Amino acid sequence: MSLIDEKMEQCVHMTKRSVSDGLGGYTYAWVDGTAFTAAIVKDSSMQARIAEKDGVTELYTITVYKGAALAFHDVFRRVSDGAIFRVTSNVTDSETPERATFQIGQVTAEKWVIPT
Repeated sequence: MSLIDEKMEQCVHMTKRSVSDGLGGYTYAWVDGTAFTAAIVKDSSMQARIAEKDGVTELYTITVYKGAALAFHDVFRRVSDGAIFRVTSNVTDSETPERATFQIGQVTAEKWVIPT
């Protein structure tokens, strides 16, 4: 087992769906989608800590295998504690080349609260 594999955690994509409210209208609900694994690391740089103190949400680096297909503003949940994250970059911007021995990509994400 590689070091990357040891750090991977179970996660699940979340999808926003419209649901009938029973009164002829609709409301939105977030439902679980595709499962995947990711290594989630909090950004503890000085800039991130200063930003958090100024009210910016917690920032993270998410490492996934290429098949996970995370895109800008995708929302996902970490299964172990239910924490919700929203992706703030594109995985295609930082993927390993095809000839690399490990096929991963990274995105940045923020800890997020699902709007009610």
